[in-house]
Amino acid sequence: MRYTAPLIPATLVRRYKRFLADVILSSGEEITVHTPNTGSMMGCSDPGSRIWLRDSNNPKRKYRYSWVMTQNSDGVLIGVDTALPNRLVAEAIENGTVEELQDYDEIRHEVPYGKESSRIDLLLKGSDKSDCYIEIKNVTASTEAGIAKFPDAVTKRGTKHLRELMEMVRQGDRAVIFYCVQRTDAQKFRPADEVDFEYGETLREALASGVEALAYRAEISEEGVSLMHAIPLQI
Repeated sequence: MRYTAPLIPATLVRRYKRFLADVILSSGEEITVHTPNTGSMMGCSDPGSRIWLRDSNNPKRKYRYSWVMTQNSDGVLIGVDTALPNRLVAEAIENGTVEELQDYDEIRHEVPYGKESSRIDLLLKGSDKSDCYIEIKNVTASTEAGIAKFPDAVTKRGTKHLRELMEMVRQGDRAVIFYCVQRTDAQKFRPADEVDFEYGETLREALASGVEALAYRAEISEEGVSLMHAIPLQI
């Protein structure tokens, strides 16, 4: 996926109130921008970091610019926009990159399902196979060299999604938890048990019950971002 317009470089001053950040543009002007990420943003929101913004080109928006990407102190590019992963995964399925999820006839987005009033990110349908329910998580955290982790904060919602996927398997459908890793240094993925032990335990229970797990790393640049590489899971 290529960005429709060049990203705008800036320096992060601080992130606050979950959805806001103060930044300094290359002109020296300080502005407040929208942060499209509700997580803790562990390791990718340090003051002084180089970041990139997307211009909505909508002067009526209270916060015209949105934070898209960070470069950490090690030079690693990290995609922080949680609105992108669903599009990235759908694109990677359609272009054949995700070999495990091929030969379906249709991709549906944000379909209501489950016993706990959820919406599945992607639903794959085929005339000669079971439906495939795909829950997508954006992964930005890493506290070990080359190992990406999820979650970066306690996620009751994420645990609920795993329960919903297990129920789909019990009903005879296929279910996949898909980790969209937006870090250019990621070589492996594992659950962050030290952050949310319940999530990690529920993930292992889900895999034992037949839920599948996939992790793919994105290639990230100022021009665009695409899922390109499957990485091993340490679960």
